[in-house]
Amino acid sequence: MRRLLVLALLAGSLVLFGRGWLLPSLGQPQLILVLGGDIEREKLAGRLAHREGLPLLVSGGSNPEYAQWLFSQEGLDRRQFRLDYRARDTLGNFTTVVDDLKRLGIHHVLLVTSSDHMDRALLVGRIVAGSRGIHLTPVAVPCGDRCLPEGRRKVWGDGLRAAAWVVTGRDLRSWAAGRIGPALGPAGPGQGER
Repeated sequence: MRRLLVLALLAGSLVLFGRGWLLPSLGQPQLILVLGGDIEREKLAGRLAHREGLPLLVSGGSNPEYAQWLFSQEGLDRRQFRLDYRARDTLGNFTTVVDDLKRLGIHHVLLVTSSDHMDRALLVGRIVAGSRGIHLTPVAVPCGDRCLPEGRRKVWGDGLRAAAWVVTGRDLRSWAAGRIGPALGPAGPGQGER
């Protein structure tokens, strides 16, 4: 019974945070966060940062040499963007930077990712960033005929991982892999997730 109550509370939190109902809009955006995984995301974010005069944080993006060249082409000063390569997946895109953003006093972020990745990124981001009082506004990059829609299972699975991270401070997938994974043997090719 207790386990059922905890699951119900987690599910309710996912819905409230995922839909943005618990986080009102907090004025003008203070930073652009682009999730790596597609050069088009970085291109759009660079143009947006230049136009709006906002700092840009790239989580898990292209190699540093290319990113620096790209952003200089967009007219960004080196001090206007930061490249962060700690993330290994969508949850990590947020968990690795959210406390840094909070320390900097960031309350409102423009979230740039591909349109087919936005539902999952926004759900995970609103849970993780929302736990630190940071509001996300989506800026979807069209993916056209390259779109690969993500299934609800993947979206809500990552949402549950995000809620668990907020409660426990750790990614339960990594935790479980460290304890259960060795018993199962090495993961095969393509077992990672972005």
